[in-house]
Amino acid sequence: MNVLVTGSNGFIGKNLVERLSRIEGIEVFKFDKNSTISELESCIKNIDFIFHLAGINRPEKIEEFYDGNSGLTEKLIASIDRIDKKIPILISSSVQAKNDNDYGKSKFKSEEALRAYAQKTEAPIYIYRLPNVFGKWCRPNYNSVIATWCHNITHNIPLQINNKDTVLTLVYVDDVVESFIKHLYDNGANIDFEVDTIYKRSLGDIADLLTCFKKSRTSLVISRVGSGFERALYATYLSYLPTDKFSYELKGHSDERGTFYEILKTLDSGQFSISTTKPGDILRGNHYHNTKNEKFLVVKGEAIIELRDINNDEIIKYQVSDKKMEIVEMIPGYTHNIKNISNEEMILFIWANEAYDHNKPDTYFLKV
Repeated sequence: MNVLVTGSNGFIGKNLVERLSRIEGIEVFKFDKNSTISELESCIKNIDFIFHLAGINRPEKIEEFYDGNSGLTEKLIASIDRIDKKIPILISSSVQAKNDNDYGKSKFKSEEALRAYAQKTEAPIYIYRLPNVFGKWCRPNYNSVIATWCHNITHNIPLQINNKDTVLTLVYVDDVVESFIKHLYDNGANIDFEVDTIYKRSLGDIADLLTCFKKSRTSLVISRVGSGFERALYATYLSYLPTDKFSYELKGHSDERGTFYEILKTLDSGQFSISTTKPGDILRGNHYHNTKNEKFLVVKGEAIIELRDINNDEIIKYQVSDKKMEIVEMIPGYTHNIKNISNEEMILFIWANEAYDHNKPDTYFLKV
């Protein structure tokens, strides 16, 4: 299938082209602001589906709204008419199409041109009136407050908030793209569509989340970024980091035994840490927890882990090494230790079910 993407170098266009490139049997043809109408007409005869994303958001002159939005749509339809072909078209319109401003009017005229085309040719059309779209590759200081704020906070520029209670209706670009590509092989029974997953968040909530994302490099506390809006916003935030700021240094603790570093703390699923132990039968631990529990994984070297129920004298031993990725559970009520028995530095990866609290450490010294 040959697919044309207009506005292929824009925010949504680049994300859509990337997605289409992973679909077997799809060849993508691109049209952007540097392309000509003659180039459009020369390729249109080979096209089986059109994603019409090209448009003007912030022109220097009002008439450019109509030239770049409804005008381009009309030229696209005219090119199809000249070859007497019926091509499905999906257009990215805007929720502003119902508003009485020049941008909205130009988008509405684009929709009307497509509806007339569908009525005349019976070609399937798909109209998406998109709200605020956010995600990677969106240009800051253009038409997305999230793009602007992600750029600003990652470049240490203060966020400007006029009213933190203002609620935005938002869609994530990956969800937009997935909604779009569903139409490649359907019959177009309907015309008006919206993205399945829509978020509503206040400016204050968005600013607070972005601030937490930034602070997480020092606090090590990460928000719940595994699903929903937080997942999408965090991915977007990361995409705006300057290339020389992809990394950050951890601050750890060092003594005669080795080092200890906290890596990441979650809000409700504990924390991850790493420790190094020098060679020479060096011992760590000799403490127990009542509720706190941990998982130990030796990723370098060799060690013996000892555990003892604090109510009896039986010692349980596990010999572990980097030759076998084996996790040993630190059970509540069992005092435990770990000893490096190799001739090299031993590295231990640790997960604890709760973030360390200096006021309530739930850690009590007792020799195994």
